[in-house]
Amino acid sequence: MNDELMQERFSLMRERISEIQKEELVKEPYRDFFRKTGDFILEICQIHDKIREGWLEKASMEELEENNRKMYGDILPEHYEESYGNPDYAQKILGRDFGQLLSFLYTEVRDMIVFAYEDMLFDMTVTMELFVQIYNLFEDPEVSPKDVKDAIYWYVSDYSDEMVGHRIRGCVDPSLDFAVKIICESDLTDLRYLYKYGEYISENELSMASFLNTLPEEEIQAMARTYTEGYRIGFIQGRKDITKKKTVNIRFQLGFERMVKAAIEQFREMGLVPVIYRSAVHSVNKKQGNRQGYYGAIPNRQFDYDHKDDAALYLDHEFVQRKLRVLQVSYEQVKELANGLGGPACIETFGEKPFVPVSKKEACTLSTHQQKLQVSYDNEAGQIVNRYIKGEERSFTIIAYPVKEIGENFEEIFRETVKINTLDNKLYEKIQQNIIEALDKGEYVRIKGKGGNQTDLRVHLHHLDNPEKQTNFENCVADVNIPVGEVFTSPVLRETEGVLFVSKVFLNGLEYQDLKIRFQDGKIVEYTCENFQNEEENQNFIKENILYHHDTLPLGEFAIGTNTTAYVMAQKYQIGHLLPILIAEKMGPHFAVGDTCYSWSEDTPVYNPDGREIIARDNEVSIQRKQDVSKAYFGCHTDITIPYDELDSIWVEALDGSEIYIIRDGRFVLPGTEPLNEAFAS
Repeated sequence: MNDELMQERFSLMRERISEIQKEELVKEPYRDFFRKTGDFILEICQIHDKIREGWLEKASMEELEENNRKMYGDILPEHYEESYGNPDYAQKILGRDFGQLLSFLYTEVRDMIVFAYEDMLFDMTVTMELFVQIYNLFEDPEVSPKDVKDAIYWYVSDYSDEMVGHRIRGCVDPSLDFAVKIICESDLTDLRYLYKYGEYISENELSMASFLNTLPEEEIQAMARTYTEGYRIGFIQGRKDITKKKTVNIRFQLGFERMVKAAIEQFREMGLVPVIYRSAVHSVNKKQGNRQGYYGAIPNRQFDYDHKDDAALYLDHEFVQRKLRVLQVSYEQVKELANGLGGPACIETFGEKPFVPVSKKEACTLSTHQQKLQVSYDNEAGQIVNRYIKGEERSFTIIAYPVKEIGENFEEIFRETVKINTLDNKLYEKIQQNIIEALDKGEYVRIKGKGGNQTDLRVHLHHLDNPEKQTNFENCVADVNIPVGEVFTSPVLRETEGVLFVSKVFLNGLEYQDLKIRFQDGKIVEYTCENFQNEEENQNFIKENILYHHDTLPLGEFAIGTNTTAYVMAQKYQIGHLLPILIAEKMGPHFAVGDTCYSWSEDTPVYNPDGREIIARDNEVSIQRKQDVSKAYFGCHTDITIPYDELDSIWVEALDGSEIYIIRDGRFVLPGTEPLNEAFAS
């Protein structure tokens, strides 16, 4: 559709919504909903006008802050109890029949904020058209919930071509450079640049950008170099040819632009152009509230949690099939760009106040049938993506830094984190090789918790036909997963048995208390936690957010973390509960449920620095790809760590019947690992 026609549609909708504000054709309480939501739409349209006229360059810091707060104010925690974005409030005011539906509409309308900033006229227009269409339905006093739900369904379905297609292109096409231009062309010492994205900006983003501006350029370059070199080395370690790749996807949280700008320059020196896309906005592109891309502050995590399953309003078999067709066509249209993508380079943050969600019966939830449809879609979508962005050719890297919200010791913790991110790879490589040699003598590994930790697991290892040339465990230093510090394997599922327990752990931003998972033949058979008083709620919480609606998941990874320096930092500042899994997984043994670490690239040989091939790349589930790929993958991989202070021992049950202890009473006892205990004494 040409720009002139789209501008005409946009203008018509804007005019119609202005008229709606004066009408009294819709009865209360729905009249209030349409009036307030319409006011919000018109405000966004006015902001869009101002942005087109160059307002962002001329506005004062105070104006920008006030505008940002106004745009996101309605869903901030202090106002959320009386927001139509809150399904609890929406249902209380609008009734059970329409509460969920209009809360969804309100949430979709709020996405117009970022569309206005990116001048995405199509997305603004179709959202406004949905609003007007549903308003027109309510002009009839006999409007039914089915009428409204149908309008939502066809809006999502009919426009999935454009919405999904644009999302796919944004993930691989460097010419879509909205964020890159902000980073590379703005004066980063003038913090007004943060408001150019249209994201919510909190004190975290402002203070992080201010702090990075105090660091000398050589420190910024060194931070960026650790990150970009980790990415480059990941290709080398995986024996993959980085010269075949043309782009790198940079993911970060706003406030880190100065480091990202340095990284962009360093990646360009490697021949890689940045692709930087926003975290998904349209409901059709979201995945249970998980954010992938760049984003600002999260205005209200409860709002995200309340709407993570909004797809329940339109998810059916026909929609799944349509979305898969759209996905296939979209990737085919950008196949050369997709093939040139090297993979993601992620900058994570930690230190935000922990979030414990409230589970609301008024929020949308996927039915059992829809859960199966979602699992089926994720499986088939993963296959499509892998055909165009081949697992055996791509790599990644992840690094993490604290944000100001972590507390008064921020600067000390930041310095400690930089130190952890740059620990001596060669020293850890040597120590971890000693651990691997002991593990390779075993048939099983036993892991036991202590005190209140109920962990008692027996992990079955692959048989090595030629131990001189083969190994079970990867010697992981600081490349794709920064910081350094783990050895990991894909276990044999058969005869992998027992209980995994952690008293408190944060996974994908959610807290789990007394998480307990039991495995039988390497697969989850029971699970619970103590987050809620109701056991059904506890199990639903785990199934939704760890199992991702699968009935079970296999143990895809077993690892022993060796970064005692990170652990001591966590203990010193009492921030263990705030650390991301990226660091936490290096601070004790960890267990990943879902796919193996080698998913989609199991047939690509992987070698340790000593030249031995890591043969434990498959398990009994992933190997099914050779007959039926739909049975081989789950599209998830969640690491769960037992901290050293909850760990009694880890020992190897050797093939000759002996026992080789690696850890006793939370300390390393295997000869050659003694330096790891020095951190505990510091």
